[in-house]
Amino acid sequence: MTIEQLAPYAANPEHSIGRLYSELPSSTRNAFQRDRDRIIHSTAFRRLEYKTQVFVNHEGDLFRTRLTHSIEVAQLARGIARTLHLHEDLTEAIALAHDLGHTPFGHAGQDALNECMRDYGGFEHNLQSLRVVEQLELRYAEFDGLNLTFEVREGILKHCSVKNARQLGDVGKRFLDKTSPSLEAQLTNYADEIAYNNHDIDDGLRSGLITVEQLSKVELFAQNLSEVKALYPKLEQKRLVNETVRRMINTLVVDICTQSTKNIAQHKPQSIADIRRLPPLVHFSEEVAAKNLKLKQFLRKNLYHHYRVNRMSAKAARIVRELFGAFFENTGLLPNEFQVYAEADKARAVADYIAGMTDRFAIREHRKLFAVEEYL
Repeated sequence: MTIEQLAPYAANPEHSIGRLYSELPSSTRNAFQRDRDRIIHSTAFRRLEYKTQVFVNHEGDLFRTRLTHSIEVAQLARGIARTLHLHEDLTEAIALAHDLGHTPFGHAGQDALNECMRDYGGFEHNLQSLRVVEQLELRYAEFDGLNLTFEVREGILKHCSVKNARQLGDVGKRFLDKTSPSLEAQLTNYADEIAYNNHDIDDGLRSGLITVEQLSKVELFAQNLSEVKALYPKLEQKRLVNETVRRMINTLVVDICTQSTKNIAQHKPQSIADIRRLPPLVHFSEEVAAKNLKLKQFLRKNLYHHYRVNRMSAKAARIVRELFGAFFENTGLLPNEFQVYAEADKARAVADYIAGMTDRFAIREHRKLFAVEEYL
């Protein structure tokens, strides 16, 4: 989509608030394209291939990882942005960066690391993603981090406490002022939710932890399943599920585009400044929001808290806690660059090192430190 085709309230790279460190513009890419490319080439992005979504990476080759999830979010976000005449490159950059700060072992790893950091400022993957792109990526001669535009950094930071917001400067200001982010940031947040709800259904069914019969009691799934069965009464199970899930995604995407278009027409924003002053305009209709909530509640109860997932989560939490304890007690066990960071803030340096690990690397590090018989 060209600049001329953008809505007047869309983010415009030619009028970006800018970067933390000034740079000459690229001759071949707009500022948001440049950000997207920097994210894709980052170390943290490559590590997402071996970080858990729900299932630990080595549980199976076909389960989603943070990398495949991020790609799916980017695909959905671009489609919604195109429909709403918003900036596709910005939504893609936000989508690809939104999980860069995730720990190994998914939410179990994050919860365990937050517990370890309770007396040292806590740990939250959303803030860590921002920390990765602002400080931890070391690729460029003139600055730490990726030096992304304000608009991408704003979109990465989906939520934030007032206490943390006060320490984040420009990107934390909206949490103090109670203003809204760009529509591109708003829609990417929903694309994230649409993606993980629906691909968790797919992975949950593949793993055998949930069944089609159970899901048939969830209205959003049941409606689309009924439609598929009516059209294709002899369809085998695998394609029956795939057809149902893709229709669910379509239902949610169409609804959010329709409802958001209505919201925009009602409030008549004329600039991105108007968007920031208005309440969030991108969201589901009340009817579909209620159905989506029921789906989320089903997944939380039947998949995320399934006893087999709980067992994996317990192992993961133990690994993270024991790694943190070992490194915190003796920072000499850390790689050299993290030992340097530890001189200024020991707990945060340990958290940064652990958060950057992939699932399998964390398992290997734990074995090296605790499985003494293997290394004698």
